[in-house]
Amino acid sequence: MQATHFGAGNIGRGFIGEILASNGFSIDFVDINETIINALNERKAYDIELADASKKRIHVENVDGLNNKDNPAAVVESVFKADIVTTAIGPNVLPFIAELIAQGIQKRQAAGLEKPLDIVACENMIGGSQFLFGKVKEFLTTEDLAYVEKYIGFPNAAVDRIVPIQHHEDSLFVSVEPFSEWVIDETQSKNKAVHLDGVEYVADLEPYIERKLFSVNTGHATVAYTGAYKGYKTIGEAIKDPDVLGKLKAVLAETGNLLIDKWGFDKAVHQAYADKIVGRFENPYISDGVDRVARTPIRKLGYDERFIRPIRELKDRNLDYQNLVDVVAMILSYNDPADQESVELQKLLAEKTVAEVIKEVTGLKDDELIGEIVKTYQK
Repeated sequence: MQATHFGAGNIGRGFIGEILASNGFSIDFVDINETIINALNERKAYDIELADASKKRIHVENVDGLNNKDNPAAVVESVFKADIVTTAIGPNVLPFIAELIAQGIQKRQAAGLEKPLDIVACENMIGGSQFLFGKVKEFLTTEDLAYVEKYIGFPNAAVDRIVPIQHHEDSLFVSVEPFSEWVIDETQSKNKAVHLDGVEYVADLEPYIERKLFSVNTGHATVAYTGAYKGYKTIGEAIKDPDVLGKLKAVLAETGNLLIDKWGFDKAVHQAYADKIVGRFENPYISDGVDRVARTPIRKLGYDERFIRPIRELKDRNLDYQNLVDVVAMILSYNDPADQESVELQKLLAEKTVAEVIKEVTGLKDDELIGEIVKTYQK
């Protein structure tokens, strides 16, 4: 079977590519990075190493590279022939591949191809595949859309794997953490014959997206901001501090209570999931800077983001959320002159009252909750 994968970066090769290859797919990696594309075409293979004590090597072969800038026709042909299409290019780049995917679909229709195809956006965003479909639709006619309705699926997915920032002499070599999670909404899938080992197929994706957002994203940011508050430079250094580790576990307990109450996750199963997340952040083989994880604090304080949303929903359920509020206060104190949003946040705090800034950046209208955050910040 053949896969067309957009994005030949570390996540594409080290996560999605590994799973596709382990399921017997040959893979066309699509990218504009000439170095990587040329290396893929020369060697037709690459190696992955697990970032743990085992240093286990995984060999991936039957791969090719396609430069969508230099050879768009080859990309269209690849989509035409594909048994699955996947992406790992970043949400902002998805619109730029939409036309090539649309042309591939049109070629399948013109050839009378009745083999179903799923196009799965494996991005760190909610509703990625349907977002991509919205962009692809702009290039399709009414007749094309009737064909899509019958044969082309855009099932949303949730993905999770830490691929640390890294530099190697071998441009294709990639180090990844042992843990990975890829969940697909099976209700939106058209090609039921392709059922990937290593992927979980579920009827409702939202609980898994929220579990990841409120556990991994909230947890990682908790370590970063708590660590920054105490003067640490890396996640590894920070999490060795009992206070930072304790705050992480307390925050995961609060978000865990929300997930269990809201979605009915089994308490013991969820605790095991949370413990695994703590272990992932403690992994000494993955190096990550506090400043990288803590960047864009205003975005992270958004109304539906990793802190304010669980706080709102916990308050609605009369469940504890003080540890999350503690971290929000630390985010408000976060000062990184190299981060544009951090500079902007500190400027706002210098010009306005804390309550006004909280209202502006979080979108909160609950005066009681705003007051709680202000009180914690001013301690």
